[in-house]
Amino acid sequence: MRSNARDIILMIIIPVFAISCSTPDEPIVPTDPGPAFQALVDSVVAEDENIHGVALAVISPTLGIEWEGAAGLADPEAATPMTPVNPVRIASNTKTYVAATVLRLAEEGKIDLDTAITHYLDTEISDLLESDGYDPSTITIRHLLTHTGGLDDHGGAEEYTAAIVADPNHHWTPNEQIRCLVDWCEPLAGPSEVYSYSDSGYVLLGTIIENVTGQSLDKAVREMVDFEKLGLDETWWEILEPAPKGVTERAHQFLGDLDVTEFLPYFDLYGGGGIATTMGDLARFHGAIFRGEVYSDPGTVEIMLSTIEGAAVSPKATERSLPPGAYRMGVWVLETEGYATYHHTGFWGTMAVHVPELDLTLAATGNQNQMGPGFDEILVEVIRIVGTEAQ
Repeated sequence: MRSNARDIILMIIIPVFAISCSTPDEPIVPTDPGPAFQALVDSVVAEDENIHGVALAVISPTLGIEWEGAAGLADPEAATPMTPVNPVRIASNTKTYVAATVLRLAEEGKIDLDTAITHYLDTEISDLLESDGYDPSTITIRHLLTHTGGLDDHGGAEEYTAAIVADPNHHWTPNEQIRCLVDWCEPLAGPSEVYSYSDSGYVLLGTIIENVTGQSLDKAVREMVDFEKLGLDETWWEILEPAPKGVTERAHQFLGDLDVTEFLPYFDLYGGGGIATTMGDLARFHGAIFRGEVYSDPGTVEIMLSTIEGAAVSPKATERSLPPGAYRMGVWVLETEGYATYHHTGFWGTMAVHVPELDLTLAATGNQNQMGPGFDEILVEVIRIVGTEAQ
């Protein structure tokens, strides 16, 4: 299921292709921005009755900021307060972890980004793609990472959403999801021809990670990204591994008025989504990528921020869709308040953003898919608050 939030946020931000990774030379001792951050999350909950609770984490080592806070309710029916340590399903934010794992495997020479996916896939899946008119021998890992392989998206099919709501406990498999792509969608174009966001492509990447490493997806990502080194103690793959000991109960998450908390996560588990975590852990991971703490080669970040040149707009694009080139490998590059920013969002109302010029990373959730202006307000106001501290 694709993230409406990533489309909504485009109302206030535009793509940027010149990337600045500079940070201030000297640490700046800030005033305490905590009260401003708390007032922000309080206002987002107060201003929108559809948003039950908000959690926010803000990190800027250069400015000495590491703040987590929350407002509203984690469980509206039980009137349980939202806290910073309530984990949530982060849906498509998982793609950043998957992309980072693929790039780590490329660093180790186990994956070639420009090799056809048939080299890494089982014949069964390759044959399934071919049966729908795809030519997987011409689609590369790089195409899947940047959503330029010409694949449609099973996660965006109305039939898929209807099937999930009709049977929220169905145990979907990766092959079954690719079967949904074949049955309900058609190829959009040849490789490199169009940009079109595809959960299906990241499900294929999840399968490729398992085939290359000989490990389950959860173990491979945990090891390659090194959750332990990064201190991601409240991050786990639902179903695939147990929740960490002592982790707080997940906050409830909603699709409009529908509480989807108890829906089994098989429908979004295998690379397009699958991770549950707190906003503090999400911010730590997202910022670690751009602070040089994930990859062994500093140049890998620039590879992650590269794209397929010349891809056209998808025939399925809407006026709010990301333009070709904005999405890179598990992250998109946009401009917000005059700053280059590296984003990803998740369907159930999650967002992670890194602002290199401010050495700022934020992660937020509104436990509601229909976050609307709430996401915009959080992003813009955090940048303004931290930008003021940096002056």
